Amino acid sequence: MLYNKNDGVCRSPEFICTMEDSMQYNSTRNKEYKVASAMAMKQGLSADGGLFVPELFPTLTKEIYEKLMNQTYIQRAATILGLFLEDFTVEELESYCETAYGNGKFGAGNPTPIHYTDDKTAYLELWHGPTCAFKDMALQMLPHLLTASVRKTGDERTVCILVATSGDTGKAALDGFADVDGTKVVVFYPKDGVSEIQKLQMVTQKGDNVFVSGVNGNFDDAQTGVKTIFTDESYREELNEKGIILSSANSMNWGRLVPQVVYYISAYCDLVKAGKIALGDIFNVCVPTGNFGNILAAYYAKKMGLPVGKLICASNCNNVLTDFINTGVYNRNREFHLTMSPSMDILISSNLERYLYDISGKDDAYISTIMKQLSEKGSYEVTDSMKETIKKDFFAGYASEEDTLAEIKKTFRENDYLMDTHTAVASYVLKKYREETEDQKICVIASTASPYKFNENVLNALEQNKPCEDEFERLTLLKEISGLEIPKQLWELQTAKRRFLTACEKTDMKETVTKFLS
Repeated sequence: MLYNKNDGVCRSPEFICTMEDSMQYNSTRNKEYKVASAMAMKQGLSADGGLFVPELFPTLTKEIYEKLMNQTYIQRAATILGLFLEDFTVEELESYCETAYGNGKFGAGNPTPIHYTDDKTAYLELWHGPTCAFKDMALQMLPHLLTASVRKTGDERTVCILVATSGDTGKAALDGFADVDGTKVVVFYPKDGVSEIQKLQMVTQKGDNVFVSGVNGNFDDAQTGVKTIFTDESYREELNEKGIILSSANSMNWGRLVPQVVYYISAYCDLVKAGKIALGDIFNVCVPTGNFGNILAAYYAKKMGLPVGKLICASNCNNVLTDFINTGVYNRNREFHLTMSPSMDILISSNLERYLYDISGKDDAYISTIMKQLSEKGSYEVTDSMKETIKKDFFAGYASEEDTLAEIKKTFRENDYLMDTHTAVASYVLKKYREETEDQKICVIASTASPYKFNENVLNALEQNKPCEDEFERLTLLKEISGLEIPKQLWELQTAKRRFLTACEKTDMKETVTKFLS
């Protein structure tokens, strides 16, 4: 259902509001600041440093479920996005979804197939898109939403997309926005903090409007640098005078996050259609988590009425979220680990701010205070009532490097199912959850990347230590062992031109952006 802020009435998806009447979005640090979805997506991050969130969440009614059950993924995506993006027409959203998820971009059939290793464990494969990672599910959609948002707000400036990536977002953003009119894309990645395949995907990216740079630091350094650029008012004004506006393709941008809500709802429909559960039955969700965006999307689906029981937050040994969920104390003042699951090598989980805003009762002053504490001191502690709410919503655990390798090996040998290092973290933590709680509800595990993207570690897990000269010999060996086809887009990287080979200091990121835009 849709919400009209003027009369408070929820309407059917067929009713399309004007931008003035559509659902509004608040900043987590100033709830009095309200914009329509197009403006929220165009800005990416609020000027006060806050993240945009819907003023009201739509409800999944029986009628909507009945409609979704008989739809394809593309149709479901248009239906669900329509509940949030009221300043877009049904026809626009249907067209965007067809372009984003159709035309063979995600293979034939369902873009998000589910693999069952038993009656209680369902791996939701989100990596069948152009870059072999779950970020494609959002970043094939975002360019359409963002460029349309700029038009809808009457803005003729060029949009510069700034991205900090821990590995997958960067390539997915580059692929989604390459040569899109009216946009430029700058991606920063930790120079020594991504897999070789991830780095090759980024530095070989084609397109006249893209630029990629390593950062001499970790992902948090890159992300902090991007946030600093966004909140630099004088720099934003300088770019404005040049006809350029900054926006984001990170999950800070609502246009990145809302397409992720879709696949949890769609997965539930698929479970029901497959006879694994009945409509209304509760299921659990387990997500390998770094920046908290993917699991937040599942939380938002639950908030809409999706019958999710426990949200299982799985971390690697950068287990800041595990400690926070279990104690209510967020503390990034700890050793940073480079792991075999690099997309989770994060100590500042930006999207957690949205969740805390929600469970604090939309207390924007409180959120501003604790975010300032995080910035200045590196830690904060939430209230006792918030701690209780967190424990009700979430279970948290983490997997060591040894646990991750063992889980890949065990699942392949026992279930003939091969997973990447991030998915293995989630699979391991789910087993810990079941052991500790005896909760045997069916669980959807977000499988976030192709095992081929992390081939060296996957081969090590399978105890295949045959010497290989490069990534592509390892791809071949992994195919021989597993029988899985090598994704064409990864195989073709061996002949692709390396375009972007530089790295900058974390203090020089703004200068790097300026040089590219000039």
